[in-house]
Amino acid sequence: MEIKLFFMHYRFIFIFLISFFSLNAQEKPVVVLELFTSQGCSSCPPADRLLEEIKNNNDSDRVIPVAYHVDYWDYIGWKDPFASKDYTDKQRDYAEKFLSSSIYTPQLVINGDEHFVGSDKVRIERRIKQILHRGSNSNTIEISDTEINDGKVIFFYKVDGKTKKRNIHFLLAINKRITPVKRGENRNRTLINTNIVVLEKIVALTNKEGKILLSIPDIVKTEDELRLIAITKDREQLVTSGVQVNL
Repeated sequence: MEIKLFFMHYRFIFIFLISFFSLNAQEKPVVVLELFTSQGCSSCPPADRLLEEIKNNNDSDRVIPVAYHVDYWDYIGWKDPFASKDYTDKQRDYAEKFLSSSIYTPQLVINGDEHFVGSDKVRIERRIKQILHRGSNSNTIEISDTEINDGKVIFFYKVDGKTKKRNIHFLLAINKRITPVKRGENRNRTLINTNIVVLEKIVALTNKEGKILLSIPDIVKTEDELRLIAITKDREQLVTSGVQVNL
């Protein structure tokens, strides 16, 4: 009887430890950094460099930086090839949420919850550390069976956790692009942009899993390295989880 109780006791401890570490692995928070930037903005290159530094110096499973290029600087003399009115509208949605009367670049939104000037390194890095040590996500996302075929990225996704009134954002991003700028505020400068969003597809989380096809935009070159990013958000645009994979 004592031997049986001994093994039952340690079996319980073993199961508890496995459950504890599995739970904590799932609960590690993800930080999503959304930078609104433009190649036509003279204040943006420091923020672009900081975004690349953050990408290179952090765990890609926990810190997901992305750059949305807005189009309202295009009139100055340099048309940003990555700029999109959709991303300007996205920034305006955040402005409405934050009760801001205007939009600006470079603006960095962290987890859909707060925003800073995108080049404020000390403040941004402090917030990243605080979030990574603070709490958990209410969702987890898995991406599997990823393939590129006939100009399309094809994959399966699975989301765990609450899905009611939530969306999942699927992004295609160019890992890095170097651009010589010939006109505008950044004329005669060579700019480096990182994790440039070139496509965003938003899907309501009515299904916790499914198959997705994303058409690769023409702006993507053969030599570009692509990233596939999935982010879940609630109706308040708060990030509830995120994942990224290299293609």
